[in-house]
Amino acid sequence: MLSNQSQYAIRGVIFLAVNASEQRKYGSKEIGDQIKVPVPFLAKIFQNLSKEGLITSAKGPKGGFYLNKDQLKGNLMSVIECIDGPESFNSCLIGLPQCSDSSPCSIHHLAAPLRNEMLNSLSNRSIADFAIDTKNGKSHIF
Repeated sequence: MLSNQSQYAIRGVIFLAVNASEQRKYGSKEIGDQIKVPVPFLAKIFQNLSKEGLITSAKGPKGGFYLNKDQLKGNLMSVIECIDGPESFNSCLIGLPQCSDSSPCSIHHLAAPLRNEMLNSLSNRSIADFAIDTKNGKSHIF
């Protein structure tokens, strides 16, 4: 359902939410090494997220990436949409070109409620909420 790029973006953004601040920024190499993601791939992803204002980038010797207070209030669905586009969750899980409530595939009625629940959480929980779960050991990113 999620591309590798979106998976890496989510892991990277949560890493920033847990670890980074305006005083302690992280470079893409440091993050990629920590979360076990290809560094060049992550650097390109972070450039896109920064360009869209979803993360903050600072240049210079103490530069790197971090999330400001407003970005921490944002949601992971914005990150996914930035990477995969707004239609990323509308595709059929078994790959049919047309699948909907009125013309369902064989697992549509099983998958649709799960997809809706996930969309709701990704849209309504803040990045900070996911970071808190990670800090408290309820989830992990590597």
